[in-house]
Amino acid sequence: MLEVSKLSVRYGESEVVHAIDLTAVKNETVAIMGRNGMGKTTLFKALIGILPTGGGSIRVDGVEVAQMESYLRVANGIAYVPQGRMIFPNLSVIENIETGLERAADKTIPDEIFSLFPVLHEMRHRKGGNLSGGQQQQLAIARALVTNPKILLLDEPTEGIQPSIIKDIANVLNEIRKLRDITIIVSEQVLSFTMAVADRIIVIDKGNFIHEDLRENVDTEQISRYLSV
Repeated sequence: MLEVSKLSVRYGESEVVHAIDLTAVKNETVAIMGRNGMGKTTLFKALIGILPTGGGSIRVDGVEVAQMESYLRVANGIAYVPQGRMIFPNLSVIENIETGLERAADKTIPDEIFSLFPVLHEMRHRKGGNLSGGQQQQLAIARALVTNPKILLLDEPTEGIQPSIIKDIANVLNEIRKLRDITIIVSEQVLSFTMAVADRIIVIDKGNFIHEDLRENVDTEQISRYLSV
């Protein structure tokens, strides 16, 4: 579903992601873990097209998207939930979700969305800025899901969220995979969360992938050392 080959990303003269390869199959969740400043967000911004690549290939379900504008990548099946959520604080919950339907023929929010996120149905007329951090994260994921993506990119979804809500978000991501044939790529620093959702864990350090394991083979102490060095 996702094939990334020799992808490099630069900020000016500085290369911060170095010719990495990444593949993910349909209905797989891959977690990319690393400390702040190691390249997670840069990689995600390059995948969705916010940052230009310095070379390499990005294929979604066999289609090359590396040179496409962001909206065309969305049309080809990538959805992105950015770090910090980036919801519209002055729009209602319903209006926020509807922004994901801007290019859809049917502007109706699927019932499935409110089944996954019942709190959003309860607060559907409340302004996004009046929701808690965890509720805003659920809103951002809901907005991405209405585009009916093949690949969902989640950048630091647990940032600033209390532990009980982190568990709820993990449960929702696992439920989404039961309902849809979707590939989820998540960047994260909370190991307990990734162990609850990921089939595979990759560690990024200074723009390079330095470690990879299937969840059942993960040495949590080793991963923790990578995250704390």
